[in-house]
Amino acid sequence: MEKEQEQKPLDENDSLDKSTEDTNPEDQTDKKFDSKKEEKEKEKTPEEKIKELEDKLTRTFAEMENQRRRFEKEKEDAFEYGGTSFAKEALSLIDNLERSKQALDNDEKLKNTGALKIILNHLDIINKDLISIFSKNNIKPIDCLNKKLDPNLHQAMIEIEDDQKEPGTIIQEIQKGFTIKDRLLRPSLVGVAKKIQNKEGESQENRENKENLDNK
Repeated sequence: MEKEQEQKPLDENDSLDKSTEDTNPEDQTDKKFDSKKEEKEKEKTPEEKIKELEDKLTRTFAEMENQRRRFEKEKEDAFEYGGTSFAKEALSLIDNLERSKQALDNDEKLKNTGALKIILNHLDIINKDLISIFSKNNIKPIDCLNKKLDPNLHQAMIEIEDDQKEPGTIIQEIQKGFTIKDRLLRPSLVGVAKKIQNKEGESQENRENKENLDNK
């Protein structure tokens, strides 16, 4: 019988070679990168580390200061303009008073009566008192009549033909506008002037143009 071949045991070098072959190359690359990074960090001088910390502290303090300023601005706005919503609602009182005056003034049964004059006088007093209370709280009406239209303060609702006024001039106030401190509370609704169109002149010009075309 042939002798069975004896199995040769692996020596230590063979096992080390095998383990080295089984190692993932990417892992080796990562380890090299990490080791280089650590070496680079170790290379920083104390002065460089102090400088880096100073930069971080400077950015942190700058961000804290910005947050403080934003907080202060929000607090000031809340104090200065916190009543804006209430003020807008309160303006409806002035609007209703104005509508009541117009309705009474247009009532045929009350026209030219002493009772109407007394009622209108009382409504005027109430209206002036409301305007005065608003003004004390920095809510002021916008003076718009005979002023040029300003989109920041006025909103044009209609155009009215008027050759006496420059186009774009406000000649009618439909609803009074108000400001609160330096901000617009609500715009004035207005009517602005525009040039009167000369319809007769336009018709004559059209006829002349038509005749010239026919003659050609």
